[in-house]
Amino acid sequence: MKAFIIEDEIMAQATLAASLLELFPDISIAGTAKSVKEAVAWLSDPSNKPDIIFMDVELSDGKCFEIFRQTEVAAPVIMTTAYDTYAVKAFEVNSLDYLLKPIEPAALQRAVERCKSRAGGAQNADLEKLMAALQTPKPAFKETILVQFGDHLIPLRCADISFIYSEDKSNHIVTTTGTQYMIDETLDSIAAKLDPEQFFKISRSCVIARKAVGSLTKLLGGRLRIELAQKSKISPEVSRSRTDAFLAWMAK
Repeated sequence: MKAFIIEDEIMAQATLAASLLELFPDISIAGTAKSVKEAVAWLSDPSNKPDIIFMDVELSDGKCFEIFRQTEVAAPVIMTTAYDTYAVKAFEVNSLDYLLKPIEPAALQRAVERCKSRAGGAQNADLEKLMAALQTPKPAFKETILVQFGDHLIPLRCADISFIYSEDKSNHIVTTTGTQYMIDETLDSIAAKLDPEQFFKISRSCVIARKAVGSLTKLLGGRLRIELAQKSKISPEVSRSRTDAFLAWMAK
């Protein structure tokens, strides 16, 4: 059984591939893609015939439904998404299925086995239903986050957040005025609550707000240094694996 993985996060792509190979010895990874463009090119090649496709909803150059518009998708698809507020039930159109990130091994096993058990194998996705599922309703993101300042809890507006970073096993929120708050939540937990149109995780240790980006400097190794719009001694860096996705996000 050949699997094709469409995922713009290199680590997530590698983790999914490793989990598949561990759970299903009969599965081989036929190919991978990080964007709509790469996926369309791979699927348009008649020599590529996957038996199952794993497709991230949010890719570096757009949402995955563009793939269905631009080429034929003839294999069962398992969608992956970080947001359970999408109308994920609509993914179950014909042989479509979905997994919620971070992907649990048991959920992955169930989804693959469901795909295997379905008769046929080919599918004709209902694109209109799929587009509706991916676009409406939009996830409800946090407008405020409670932060601790001494003995007090302060409701901090997300609109006032400049960036969030981890350092020495501690997590900090920096506001647009330069005020810093230490928080107990993990970076991933906070990032999941923020609007991805306005915030981007540029590395394992930093999430930045769109309006906080002043200018960018190219570094060796494909990384980027961000000069903040506000005065700061901190110059966050975009990891090499996130550079393309970050630039695409900034261009929206």
